[in-house]
Amino acid sequence: MSGELQAGDTIPSMRALAKSIHVSVITVQKAYEDLQRDGFIETTVGRGSFVSARNKEFYQEEQQRIAEEHLQAAAEIGRISNISLEKLTELLALFYQEVE
Repeated sequence: MSGELQAGDTIPSMRALAKSIHVSVITVQKAYEDLQRDGFIETTVGRGSFVSARNKEFYQEEQQRIAEEHLQAAAEIGRISNISLEKLTELLALFYQEVE
């Protein structure tokens, strides 16, 4: 989520997007349906499709779930390998603060 699109921003119509990227309208329709189902866009008949305000929370929750899975795996490796919690915490802080 780069922040390039803000909640309420309009997105292209299905036909316009299909034409601009040279794919079938049906393909775009399926993608829009998936985005709407997952809470990323809202579509109103006669008005079009818009970026949903809920998408940021959904994305953050999903990313947190993924991070929890990785942290659980790291904790298991640490326990099995006798790596101290302090060392794992230090490594996590180092990676978290790392700037590319």
